[in-house]
Amino acid sequence: MRAETVLAPLGLRPRHVVTLTVLRNGGACNQQALATMLAMDATNVVGLLNELEAQKLIERRRAPEDRRRHVVQLTEAGTQRLADVEAALAAVDDEVLASLDADQRETLYALLQQAVSNGKVICTETVVEC
Repeated sequence: MRAETVLAPLGLRPRHVVTLTVLRNGGACNQQALATMLAMDATNVVGLLNELEAQKLIERRRAPEDRRRHVVQLTEAGTQRLADVEAALAAVDDEVLASLDADQRETLYALLQQAVSNGKVICTETVVEC
């Protein structure tokens, strides 16, 4: 897959990008809610977050109202890496969608967004029990 080839030099895989995007768009979130959003087993999410934390792209801290839970949030480095990823993936889009004009691309993106979105933001920085 062309996108994976572009992501490799940035030290990320598609599941990392999805996780960073969810955190950027929805804000800080507890690990269990993040597992639900990603449709992943909580154990697998821990491994994923360990990888992102090792690169300093996210940080986990204890939830103040329940010390047993961790709140996950994007770091400044994570925000910058995600911007780099999006720029690299935009170049792939340009390559793959070269035969579509700007209006056709806009329609395609809108339809794809509609297909994957239910219109709700699941997590916010002020609400950690998503």
